[in-house]
Amino acid sequence: MAQDISIWPGSGSFSASLAASESPTPFALYDTDVEFTASADSTAIWCARRLGYPIVDIELQDKNFWACFEESVSEYSAQVNRYNIRENLLNLQGSATASSFTGKQIKGGLDGIIQIAKTYGSEAGSGGDITWYSGSIAVTASQQVYDLEDSSQTTYESGTPGTDNIEVKKIFHEGTPAINRLFDPYVGSGAGTSHMMQSFGWGGYSPAINYMVMPLYDDMLRMQEIEFNDLVRKSAHTFELINNKLRIFPKPTTDYTFHFQYIKTSDRQGTSSPGVVSDFSNIAYDNMEYRFINDPGKSWIKKYTLALVKELLGAVRGKYSSVPIPGAETTLDGDALRSEGSAERETLIAQLREDLEAASRRNSMERNKEESEFQQELINKVPLGIYIG
Repeated sequence: MAQDISIWPGSGSFSASLAASESPTPFALYDTDVEFTASADSTAIWCARRLGYPIVDIELQDKNFWACFEESVSEYSAQVNRYNIRENLLNLQGSATASSFTGKQIKGGLDGIIQIAKTYGSEAGSGGDITWYSGSIAVTASQQVYDLEDSSQTTYESGTPGTDNIEVKKIFHEGTPAINRLFDPYVGSGAGTSHMMQSFGWGGYSPAINYMVMPLYDDMLRMQEIEFNDLVRKSAHTFELINNKLRIFPKPTTDYTFHFQYIKTSDRQGTSSPGVVSDFSNIAYDNMEYRFINDPGKSWIKKYTLALVKELLGAVRGKYSSVPIPGAETTLDGDALRSEGSAERETLIAQLREDLEAASRRNSMERNKEESEFQQELINKVPLGIYIG
């Protein structure tokens, strides 16, 4: 039984379809792009002729060609945008998502590096976005182990004992501040401060006089030396935290209040900030406008359109393995067309990705480095001029 197959009439009118309030393409991504609408019909004719028209009938309609054309532009835009996102993610994290970065030059900044530095600063207690809170424990003489979930013993500045998970970052004990011992006249005995004061002829004066002639960093270094000496030579006050059980070293000899600083582990996980770039998924890169794509890009789009048309035509012809003709039947090449179109499409994608990778910031810097080294090598081979007086 013969089956009716729609044959492409040889031409179409994208603008007429628009004027009739129809949607020529499935998603209407570029229907308002003047250059796209002007190129849709010529692209369809080019693809049909590459497939053998008018010698061979093409079992497609105008909208099939236009759908492939739209998909090709969208695919080109997606590939370029993925590359741009990968290259600029570090610089754009924290930026507003309301503005599109498509077609814009992204200048390298320190925003991403600052975010990384804040993360380290939060852990070290020297900055960052995580708040360090204060807490205290009522320490009893001879008792080393305390339960941080016991609200009768533990006081939190923020959070509830037994409910919020915390991480102890720093402990405090009442030791003599290093600055006090820095002014102690005995700290400079021996060959230290006394020797320096003798060299200035101030043997009988207070050690504090040397602050008039020594730089401030000298005082800071000596205070650090005193604190480090206490840490190495004296019994260190430290702690061990296992399963919310805090063990204090050394064993307390008197009752006192033990102070510590902590963070809530939920703060480390971060909070969702709506309206700012956080990761690959929400950077505002929109579909590129066809009129702003250069000629090499449009050439790629045209070839990709042809590959899609081959796959689509192969699927159509694959539905009808043979078509009756007067006195016989003819076999269609559906499978061969699909395989050919798929292979061409994969080759075009690989070629585009290779070109984008070659233009990456890292590869560009490497080429500049090689060029600079080559130029320096040429300069080194140029003989120096001889001066004759």
